[in-house]
Amino acid sequence: MHHDARLRAAARAVYDAVYPTDECAPVGFEEAERFGTIHYRRAVGAALEVRDLLAHQDGQLPLF
Repeated sequence: MHHDARLRAAARAVYDAVYPTDECAPVGFEEAERFGTIHYRRAVGAALEVRDLLAHQDGQLPLF
């Protein structure tokens, strides 16, 4: 993920939003990335889905 800075930033934003405290995830983003934890893989998956959605979206995203 280090080669795609924007995707990494998106994955970090997802990770930090979904796992804001140590109670939600056992480690911070960097450690999760280093060890490839399930929390990290899920955040990356969400970031990839959002990237694909935005790439195929015409105009503004609906709020609801």
